[in-house]
Amino acid sequence: MEIMTGSSRSNNNKLMKEEEEEEEETADVSSTICCFFCAMKERNPCRRRSALAGFFDNMPRRDDEADVLVLSALWNIAMTRPDDPELPSLGALRCMSLLIAKAIADPAWLRCHQNVYIPYYAAHVLGSYTIRLPELAALAVDAGAVQPLLDLLRGSITWVEQRVAVRALGHLASYDVTFPAVARRREEVVELAMRAASTCLARVHSELVAAEPGDRVEYHRDLLTRGLGGPEAEVRRAEEWASQLQCWSLYLLCCLAHRDTPCRHLILRREAGFVRELSGMWGGLANGDSPAGVGLMRILCRSAEGRAAVARSAEAMESLCNLARSSDDWQYMGVDCLLLLLDDRKTRRVALEIAAPCLVDLAELETLGARKRIGDAITKTLLLDYDATKMAGETAAQRAIKFLWELKVERKNRESRMSEEEIAARSLLSSSRKRRGNEEFRSGSVEAAVIRYGEALEVCPVRSRKERVVLYSNRAQCWVLMREADAAISDATRALALARPANRHARSLWRRAQAYDMKHMAKESLLDTIMFVNVLMTEKKKKKQQQQWRSNYDCNAITIPYYAARMINKQMNAAGLFAGLADDDTNKKKKTMNCPSPSPSPSSSTSEIKLSIDCSVAESLDDLSYRR
Repeated sequence: MEIMTGSSRSNNNKLMKEEEEEEEETADVSSTICCFFCAMKERNPCRRRSALAGFFDNMPRRDDEADVLVLSALWNIAMTRPDDPELPSLGALRCMSLLIAKAIADPAWLRCHQNVYIPYYAAHVLGSYTIRLPELAALAVDAGAVQPLLDLLRGSITWVEQRVAVRALGHLASYDVTFPAVARRREEVVELAMRAASTCLARVHSELVAAEPGDRVEYHRDLLTRGLGGPEAEVRRAEEWASQLQCWSLYLLCCLAHRDTPCRHLILRREAGFVRELSGMWGGLANGDSPAGVGLMRILCRSAEGRAAVARSAEAMESLCNLARSSDDWQYMGVDCLLLLLDDRKTRRVALEIAAPCLVDLAELETLGARKRIGDAITKTLLLDYDATKMAGETAAQRAIKFLWELKVERKNRESRMSEEEIAARSLLSSSRKRRGNEEFRSGSVEAAVIRYGEALEVCPVRSRKERVVLYSNRAQCWVLMREADAAISDATRALALARPANRHARSLWRRAQAYDMKHMAKESLLDTIMFVNVLMTEKKKKKQQQQWRSNYDCNAITIPYYAARMINKQMNAAGLFAGLADDDTNKKKKTMNCPSPSPSPSSSTSEIKLSIDCSVAESLDDLSYRR
């Protein structure tokens, strides 16, 4: 048995007394440190944690005009350090949930001081702390965050709070540990998210964009631009935020549909309207990192019920075809959806008639991003049971599949049996016919040039990829000048599928952009024009870098072609998220004023035609030096 000496007892008593004094200081710290910012500066960890915990516990029960400053600071902390668990573990998430609930339940409190900002910041804090770690998401659920966020998503305050609420709910729905808490309210969540995705653009447009600057909600203006930039900057930011609200609503639906079959049923219950709307939700240029509507559509296409709903919507099918045959970053998702529809025997027949002409143009793709041998997958799917199903019909789908069979099977087998001398002879014959096509084009006989380029393609060896790129691209230019938009899109797409890397042949991009413009497909034309400029600038920069050692060229002094800049400006106005809504507002005002819609003025019509002609002529002249 250890015997304690008098000295040891004295030291123990001293330590116990110090611990008791420290506990008394800690227990009384909330009275000595009464400010959040003071607590954040406190160096003693125990005092700091105790003060912050007491502050978060007391904040929802008090009314202080400085609370908005605290929320703004918390928002900055959560945005910059979303993985730091200190504040969430001390009650910050529960405090945010209670503040949102208080704002909804007490409109008088919301109107006091600057409290109107508090629900926005509180929901933003919840969303930021749940963006990466499931542990913090679980803390938010335990803190009762789901119901207040749902109240904001319902539109209990305004669309600004709706935007940050759906972001936080999307994070909670993305983790295994917190998904059940969201799924327990599946009917309400699905309905609210669908409604937000469908109506948010019109709501933001009517409440802010279409309103006079003086009539806009003041705190919305402050949140959008922090008082900088004026009304035009507010509109630009409002478009970005509206796009985020729509994309985050779709992301929430994606999480629910991916994990939960009943949620898919709820989404498809309104298939007649929502699937059709879904195909037009592209997110805009402001949300290039979000697949928007096509992301959810691909999830729906992975179920038999979803494939049936998509196949029944002509608008959805057309949208998928347009996406698959575009330079959009999400092009591969459009291809995936079409292949899923064609692999299902119940939807194959309907989908084949619409999708076959589009997919045949992509059959010689090699890669799209990380996707390998995508053209082979398209060919295999389209030619499935070809011998048993081929007919003598003359529909566009049957002609496309017949062309694919001749190109990828018969012609490939035929050329595999040819000697190198025979292949070389066919290459010479193709080059001769191409030269004749160039001559016809220069002389103005565009229709004859189309025929010559087609004859050259018939004999050009399949292995001569670069030559076929030029032939398809040249013929696409002829179709553009003949105003045959669909034929131009098809040939330009085939050239872009043969290019290496895919979608990087500048002239084909520009020609397809012009063809899309003829069909008033502003989004597709805009994306192709932007890609055309990127490719063109890259090529010019490489050439200047190669010449720089011989001269004083400035490699950064590269200008965008004037005709491309005009096309981008035109299509950005036509493809903007609010473009259609602005037209609707104009029409409503005209009806209200009982003014008949004026017919297009000769000057405006002539201007549009002149733009198209200028672009075509500029490209044609540039192309003469390229043809050989």
